[in-house]
Amino acid sequence: MPNVKPSTVLGRQLGDELRRLREAAGLTTTQAADALDCTKGKISRIENGHVPVRTPDLIALMQTYGVEDSETRERLGSLALRANRRRREGWWHQYGAVLADTYRDYIEMENICDGIKTFQAQLIPGLLQTPEYGRAVTVASRAWKTAEEIDQFVQVRIARQERLAGEAPLELWTVLQEGVLRQQVGGPTVMRDQLEHLAAMAERPNITVQVLPFSRGAHSGMFGPYLLLSFPRVSALDLVLTETPIGNIWMEQESEVAHYRELFDDARTSALPPTESLRLIRRIAKEHTP
Repeated sequence: MPNVKPSTVLGRQLGDELRRLREAAGLTTTQAADALDCTKGKISRIENGHVPVRTPDLIALMQTYGVEDSETRERLGSLALRANRRRREGWWHQYGAVLADTYRDYIEMENICDGIKTFQAQLIPGLLQTPEYGRAVTVASRAWKTAEEIDQFVQVRIARQERLAGEAPLELWTVLQEGVLRQQVGGPTVMRDQLEHLAAMAERPNITVQVLPFSRGAHSGMFGPYLLLSFPRVSALDLVLTETPIGNIWMEQESEVAHYRELFDDARTSALPPTESLRLIRRIAKEHTP
């Protein structure tokens, strides 16, 4: 299964507007492609936000679509610049040597979304990991060979957690299978500290943690972890990231996203309520005491 690069929210917003202008002008993607001397596939990728729009191409498209209003032209130009800048900037780029393209894409999306809902069957989500737990997971992955690479990757994971604080913190809702709490990642002390940290984070108003206990039996979340990312603009479609052994897969078709919304709703209604989940987390933390 291929890794699919997601479109940025700003890129999709620009693409949506260019699609609307093309349709208002009564033009096909083939006719728009003729204006840029490119394939209609490139027009589709521009309209889906998958590729940046160069200034000469944007000017050519606006001329082709008959966009003469100076305010509209300036607004689209500014949007294109902001969308392209988002692709190049960000604190995570300094760690490029240890980050795969798909992970950088995810951090970019995480940095601009306003809510994440996630189901996890194996691991504590990265946003809620302690440094020691994150290090144990990183070492076990065997993806990084040197101590420096491992240190940098753990630093990235901790830096991402800044999204949970500040004036407009990320809203995080996670459902964890009970096995996540009982897996001995890093040993008893690391697990005890991790679960105590998880319990403390679960008390924050922007964080909801639920546990799906073994006693619930078979459920729809047994087929793998996933994340649902939502964005502040109503026009910005949600994204889904599914994690597989051979790579992460982005989904942004509304039908696909709707399916995962249903999966998450099923998981959260099957799981223990937050207060009961918190009590279970603390009880299992005591079991991990060396």
